[in-house]
Formats: sequence, C-alpha cells, structure tokens
Amino acid sequence: MDSRDGQKEKIMAITKRTEQDKIEAVGDFKHIQVRTTTVIEEDGAEVSRTYHRHVVAPDSDSSGESTDVKAMVAQFHTDEIKAAYAKHLEDNKPE
Repeated sequence: MDSRDGQKEKIMAITKRTEQDKIEAVGDFKHIQVRTTTVIEEDGAEVSRTYHRHVVAPDSDSSGESTDVKAMVAQFHTDEIKAAYAKHLEDNKPE
C-alpha cells in the first residue's frame, strides 16, 4: 500500500492474549487464587502487560472456571475443607 508521498506504509500487527499464569491454593481454607495476565504485542514486541486476580472460595461456584482451576478446586476443596469453611463463616457472622 502506498502513502501520498510515494513511500510504503508499514502495516503493524497488534495482538492481545490472555493466560492464567498463576493458580495457587492459600490459607487454612485453601482459597484458590487465580492470576490472569493480558499481554498486548505490536509486531511481536510486548507493549503492555496487565494482571487481574480473582479468588475461588470453598463455597464458590467453580463451574465457569478453567479446567486447571477446576482441577485445583477438586483437589483442595474437599468436603472437610468446605465444612470447616462453612463453620468459620457461621462462627464469624456479624451480629
């Protein structure tokens, strides 16, 4: 493609990708922390990287989570952990 002054215009490729780069179980009740990274690249060179985190608690609905997160939930959110977490919430309910 030519520009008005006769020089070639460079077409830049901009890409955006997201990935869950960190999934970990933390604390007594094995909350699953998930960090999602969003990377913007221009012609293969990274120009931006941002992070978003969310937590999956033992009483959370994990049906919309990734396969990797569901595997962590299945491993760590046992019936024993769920019961202990429910008791903790009940014992610490505001009056």
